Amino acid sequence: MDTTPPPPERSEPADGPDESGRAARSGDSAEPVREETGARTEADADAPAAEGPAPDTSASAEDGVRFALGTFTVLPVNVPRWDRSSARRGMEWAPLAGLLVGLAAAAVGLLALLLGVSALPAAVISVAVPAVVTRGLHLDGLADVADGLGSAKPAEDALRIMKHSDIGPFGVLTLLFVLLAQIAVVNELYAEGGWAQGGLAVVVASVTARTALTLAARDGVPAARAEGLGALVAGTVPMRTAVIVGAGVAVASGAAGAVAMWWNPLFGAVSHLFAVVLALGAAELLLRHCRRRLGGVTGDVFGALAECAATTALLVLAFG
Repeated sequence: MDTTPPPPERSEPADGPDESGRAARSGDSAEPVREETGARTEADADAPAAEGPAPDTSASAEDGVRFALGTFTVLPVNVPRWDRSSARRGMEWAPLAGLLVGLAAAAVGLLALLLGVSALPAAVISVAVPAVVTRGLHLDGLADVADGLGSAKPAEDALRIMKHSDIGPFGVLTLLFVLLAQIAVVNELYAEGGWAQGGLAVVVASVTARTALTLAARDGVPAARAEGLGALVAGTVPMRTAVIVGAGVAVASGAAGAVAMWWNPLFGAVSHLFAVVLALGAAELLLRHCRRRLGGVTGDVFGALAECAATTALLVLAFG
């Protein structure tokens, strides 16, 4: 089943898609309407990245934050705009949503430990919080992508399988192994490194997961369908912006690791930096496979990328 959330009421009807699957660029009614598949035209490819030919730049940072929080969390955030300009800003701010989700998971884990709960139940709780705060959006996408790719059928059939409301055997097994891996790592970090190390790992994994979404929404990555969240956000983020966001998250995670592991700051910085880099690399490999098999991205693919990045980051930190 596609993980696309229902669009909120739009305050600017001119920005919404019409019945042909096309959308007008917001804030510039003189521009011609074109199909929003997420792929850039040849003219777009020659334009400077700062001009952002696919989306316009009329959406504000506030619009982006609202889009990110309203799309990727259950927070009661009003999303007044649902167009490609606000989608671009939202995908740029996706790591912020990950930070809030990660902090919530770490805080609940700390509370459980303070109340005398052992490391394993605290780990289960910490892993459950992101699923609750995101309405299981990413886990549902992961299961659907596993079923679609696992079917070994052509792209059209695989996409149809992914839209089914039920979960097949590939989806069930993938969810089982991913959740077990996440719980096992967080349990180990809580038990051996204490709350600070385990909590930081939860936060870093959550932020890295949403950073993978920013990178997946970059220029040149097409949508597999003409509708849904994937079509709305695909190709909206300039490559330069995506790289800056990814590098910024990696550096910030390394700095946080140095602080959390103050007795060995170099090791803490390097291990957390590597965790982010390797996690984003794993998500990129999955993205490329989905592009080959499905022709592009969908809302489900974005969810699968998030869970892939989060799990990889945790596993790397466990080895560290």
